[in-house]
Amino acid sequence: MLAVGTVIWLASELMFFAALFAAYFNLRNVTTAMAAPGEQTMWQWGSAHFLQNLFGIEAPWFSLINTTILVLSSITCQIGVHRAERGFVSRTGGLLNVAKWGMREWYTLTFVMGAVFLGGQAYEYSTLVSEGFLPNTNAYTSAFFLATGFHGLHVLGGLILFIFMLGRTYVARTFTHEQRVSAIVASYYWHFVDIVWIILFAVIYIIR
Repeated sequence: MLAVGTVIWLASELMFFAALFAAYFNLRNVTTAMAAPGEQTMWQWGSAHFLQNLFGIEAPWFSLINTTILVLSSITCQIGVHRAERGFVSRTGGLLNVAKWGMREWYTLTFVMGAVFLGGQAYEYSTLVSEGFLPNTNAYTSAFFLATGFHGLHVLGGLILFIFMLGRTYVARTFTHEQRVSAIVASYYWHFVDIVWIILFAVIYIIR
């Protein structure tokens, strides 16, 4: 029941983000159509703030690295799920022996990578604000902060979920079926957060 309920809830969350994407593209079409011929559009002005020059190539390198960290955290989360399904809660070898890690270690690594992603997003926000890229600057900045901000809140919710789930494994004497299901459901949520961000990253940082 928990797994089914989570999937239904994530479907409603997907509709929420779909509405944000629709608002984003609608604003983009309207503001682009209103721009005078040859005039820099609001979207061209906004997207230029994400570019960094590396190896002679201008691209959103910082956001790309941050996105890679989040995507890799989805892989470590799935490995943790496999360990949970087999009943391996904690490591059976040394800390440096990754092959012997259990669910706790893989989920802890996932938590750390998610926290790094949030830290990177906060750093990007501070950089953008210092450049005059504020939520109330124009429609583009409003759409950007609304979409990425809500996603950031979902990532934070996932980190809190990991803390709660890992805490239960330390409090309980045995690893129960309920805890196993909780670990699997947590992975559903985290994969959803990752997929949404990949789409956001493509729409905001890549597509011109």
